[in-house]
Amino acid sequence: MRLDRFLAETTELTRGLARKALGRGEVRVNGEVEKRGARHVGQADRVTWNDAPLALVGVRHIMLHKPAGVECTARRGLYPRAVDLIDLPKAERLQPVGRLDVETTGLLLLTDDGQWSHRVTSPRRACAKVYLATLARPLEGDAADAAKAAFAEGIRLEGEEAPTRPADLTLLDARHARLTITEGRYHQVRRMFAAVGNHVEALHRESVGPLVLDADLAPGEWRELDDAEVAAF
Repeated sequence: MRLDRFLAETTELTRGLARKALGRGEVRVNGEVEKRGARHVGQADRVTWNDAPLALVGVRHIMLHKPAGVECTARRGLYPRAVDLIDLPKAERLQPVGRLDVETTGLLLLTDDGQWSHRVTSPRRACAKVYLATLARPLEGDAADAAKAAFAEGIRLEGEEAPTRPADLTLLDARHARLTITEGRYHQVRRMFAAVGNHVEALHRESVGPLVLDADLAPGEWRELDDAEVAAF
C-alpha cells in the first residue's frame, strides 16, 4: 500500500494532509524519516507518525443495543447516528447490517465487512429477525386469529405488488406480540400491524438469525462479536 494511503487509513489525516505530514518529516518507516508518499509499505514495515506507531484497522463486527432516537444512516441529520455510539478507530466506516427506524430499539449489527453484511441481509438466505411489538389496541379473540392467519399467509402492503413472506405471530398478551419475519422491507413490522387495523406503539428487535441481543448490553452499549458469532452466518 502507498504510504500516503496507509496514513489516511490509519489516522484522521486525509491523503493531502498525509502528504504534508510526510513533507514535514513527521513520518518514519522502520525508524527512518520517509517523505515519499508513493513509497509502498507492507505488514513487515513499522510506520510511525510523530513517534506513535500506526497499524491498519481490520474488519469489525459489532452488536449494538440501539436506543430510541438514533438513526441508522451514514449522513448526519436531525438525530444521532448509530455509528456515533461506537468508540473505535475509523468508526465512521462501519455500516448498519439492515436498518431499524429511529424509534425502534434493540439489536443492530454494524460492520465494515461487506461480504459478511451481504450474507446476513441477502434475501436468498431468508435470515429470521424477531421483534417484540407493543400495540396501541388489544389484539385478541377472532381478531387475533385473523391476524395470525394473515401474517402466516403473507400480507400485501400498501404500494407493493408482492405480499410479505410468511411470518410467525405469537401473542404474549392482548397488547404485546412477538413477530418473526424473514425479510426487511421499509417499516415492515409497523406496516403489517397497520394492515390488520392496529398500530405499533413501541418496537424492539430481539434477534437476527442466530444472534440474540446480549442481555448485558444497556441501550447505547455495544460489543464486538466473537469468532463463533461471526461464523454463525
